[in-house]
Amino acid sequence: MTTTITAPIAGAVVALAEVPDPVFAEEIVGPGAAIDPGEAASLTAVAPVAGRLSSLKPHAFVISTPDGRGILVHLGIDTVELSGAGFELLAEAGAEVAAGDALITWDTAPAREAGKSLVVPVIVLEAESGDLKITPAAEVAAGEGLIELA
Repeated sequence: MTTTITAPIAGAVVALAEVPDPVFAEEIVGPGAAIDPGEAASLTAVAPVAGRLSSLKPHAFVISTPDGRGILVHLGIDTVELSGAGFELLAEAGAEVAAGDALITWDTAPAREAGKSLVVPVIVLEAESGDLKITPAAEVAAGEGLIELA
């Protein structure tokens, strides 16, 4: 069975190795891809898969799929240091979500002003790189296929 993980935001597809954080770039947390939203002033992050919202923070969330996979979406790099500035939660931890459900709105101005990278890693927890096929597209819209998981 193949699972499609869709883009939680629109932007340019970035190889994980190019993410400016070694925890993501070296796949310490897990394999995946990233999206650079470019100059977007405001974004709405949507669920990339259906499942249970097992963790929800202003800057990140994890969705547990029915088959037990965890999908981590991290809005920007080091944005935890913003203490929630610029983020608005639209869902609650523990909720069941459908792919495409709006989860967080992100005003990127506080992150930009603090010099944070806006690159958004999308990580498949407890997976191997060989299990994933990243889209060859240079750009994706929110909700478009980003990763195929075998």
